[in-house]
Amino acid sequence: MQFKEIIGQDKIKQQLVQTVTENRISHAQLFLSPIGSGALPLAIAYAQYINCLNRNGNDSCGECSCCRKYEKLIHPDLHFSYPFFASASTKIAVDVLDEWRNMLLHDPYVDIDIWRSKLDAANKQANIPIAECHDIIKKLSYKAFEAETKVLIMWLPEYLDKAGNALLKLIEEPPANTLFILIAQSQEQILTTILSRTQIVKIPKLTNQEVTEYLLNTSGLTTNQAVDYSFLADGNLIEAKALAADTQSDSSGTFTAWLRMGFGNRVPDLIDFTDEVAKWGRENQKNFLRYGVNYLRECCLILSGADDLVKLPPLTLDTAKKLTTHVLTLPMAEAIIGELEKAHYHIERNANPKILFLDVSLQLVKIIKFKTLPQGTQYIYN
Repeated sequence: MQFKEIIGQDKIKQQLVQTVTENRISHAQLFLSPIGSGALPLAIAYAQYINCLNRNGNDSCGECSCCRKYEKLIHPDLHFSYPFFASASTKIAVDVLDEWRNMLLHDPYVDIDIWRSKLDAANKQANIPIAECHDIIKKLSYKAFEAETKVLIMWLPEYLDKAGNALLKLIEEPPANTLFILIAQSQEQILTTILSRTQIVKIPKLTNQEVTEYLLNTSGLTTNQAVDYSFLADGNLIEAKALAADTQSDSSGTFTAWLRMGFGNRVPDLIDFTDEVAKWGRENQKNFLRYGVNYLRECCLILSGADDLVKLPPLTLDTAKKLTTHVLTLPMAEAIIGELEKAHYHIERNANPKILFLDVSLQLVKIIKFKTLPQGTQYIYN
């Protein structure tokens, strides 16, 4: 995998390349990033760049024998460790290496739920057990077969239990030309003994613009749809792909139209809207409600005078400013968010969507048109 194949993260790519050109590669690095930001493919591209036989100034060549093996994830000096579901036939990570490779070759942007779907998980808990730690020690004790640097990429070290302390000496004093790259999402869940022995590389979430451009180039969405989904995904490319696959609706236009129906007390239109939403399917209904929650939270920022923090795209932002100027107040927005979150909770638990969305629609009328807020909420006039 090459750096050019990874979405965004230009600053991090430049930083990683610089560590190689200046010969200051830390032997144990922790890539800390939000879900869907591309830390795993970035780590693979970094390892490939380090071992490339003909690397250029910014990327690996992609053509040498090392790069060709890295592209197929079969280089003998590239090792992976990851959470798995132990069983009689699966005791160490290499026992499910084929499934791991096939998943990454299909799409390297993955999370634990995607990985779980590739395995026979049943009701088991994923972890990285002591047997895996011993196998890591064994593998890294051997000399490199071909490359100058042996690389171990450990995905989600949060799943190491206390048995992970078996790796401490190896991480602190590794064999010559050995590189550890740990890829984590939550710094607090990592063993402090391991955390103290690594150099942290913080990888930011993708920008909405980067996600939008990716969706426009790969999914055939309209610009409005791509903008809506990137806003809803909030930098998580995995989530953005799932949204693009699940629905083709215009979330922004549909949601603001729904608010206007409530403000206008247009009950017949709300009933028609409810009938339409009931046909969407539960995932699309949940996505719509989540979009509404995120949209109204941005409106709350506008109402609080924190316009600089708002992430809405220009056209949607104009609509939000009109709503906050003429219709919404902060307590009203908070009350509607509460109703949407409750609706999302009940949709997940198989509530009847027609009844549920009709109830929420009537709550919108009460909150927006008649300014009747839930008990305990104080209404503040504009």
